[in-house]
Amino acid sequence: MQSHNLTRRTTMRKSRRVGRGGKRGTYSGRGVKGLGARAGGKARPEERDIIKRFPKLRGYRFTQFRQKPVVVNFDAVAKRFGDGEVVSPASLLACGLISRVNGKTPAVKILGRGEMKKKLVFKDVQFSHRASVKMIQHT
Repeated sequence: MQSHNLTRRTTMRKSRRVGRGGKRGTYSGRGVKGLGARAGGKARPEERDIIKRFPKLRGYRFTQFRQKPVVVNFDAVAKRFGDGEVVSPASLLACGLISRVNGKTPAVKILGRGEMKKKLVFKDVQFSHRASVKMIQHT
C-alpha cells in the first residue's frame, strides 16, 4: 500500500453533483447559459473589482520632509527696516513679515524684487541669485 492509495473511511461532506438530469428539467437547476451554467464557472470576488477600479498611483510618491524656506522680497524688507538694522529670521518674525511654521521660526530666503537702497545687515538668511547680484551691486 502506498500513500496515494490511502482514503479516509468517511468523507467530510458529500459532493454536490449538479447538471446530471433528474427532476429539475433540462438545465438541472443551473439556469440557461452564462457563467453559472458552465463547468468551473466562478464569479470574481467583488472586492477585486473594487480594487481594480482605484486609480493607480504613478510617479514619485515620497513627500518632501525638508521644509522650504519662507520667501521675502527686497521691497518688503526695505519698507519695514531702517538703515543699519539687522535682518534675521527673528526680526522678520517680530515685524510680521513671516510667521511661524509648526511652532518654529522658519528658514528665510530673500528674493530680488524691488531695489535695495538702504544699508542693512543680513544674518542667517539665504539669498536668491538675483538678490545676491543686487547686494553686490549695491555695496
